[in-house]
Amino acid sequence: MNAKKDSRPVIGVGVLIWRNKKLLLGKRLLNHQQNNQAFCWQFPGGHLENNESTIECAQREVREETGLEIMAMRHIGMTDKTFTVAGRQYITLLVSSEYKSGEAKILESDKCAAWQWFDYQQLPTPLFEPINLFLTQNSLTQSLPASATRQQGDLYAMHEAASVLSDIPLNGHR
Repeated sequence: MNAKKDSRPVIGVGVLIWRNKKLLLGKRLLNHQQNNQAFCWQFPGGHLENNESTIECAQREVREETGLEIMAMRHIGMTDKTFTVAGRQYITLLVSSEYKSGEAKILESDKCAAWQWFDYQQLPTPLFEPINLFLTQNSLTQSLPASATRQQGDLYAMHEAASVLSDIPLNGHR
């Protein structure tokens, strides 16, 4: 791939999975140390593929990485940040969903060492850079949706206030 194509932004989808007000995070293995860390905690997710909706990407990535099934997906935000590691601009779309079925399994052992449920108000550290950015952006938000009676930075309230998206893609195929 030439340098011009590499300079285009990459679209990633991060998926918050809720079960009993807990979020699933994976212990992401870093193939290069970042801030003297060999790992960070991340939501399931990955790159949006050509002709794939955000919902399809969220379902596929969660299934490929954890074996879980999810439902009631909602868009809750995005980040637009140049990662220092890759030197590329990543636009990360964040989808919040509810756990439907299955047990979290390590299906990509070269990328993830463990899956664990965490209280959403006590997330582990270090977090994957887009999560930190999203949390920072959210805590600075001054105008909140009228339907949300919540404190700034409350991820669960954001999840509850967002509209559920259809599980059927507009183009009619999966």
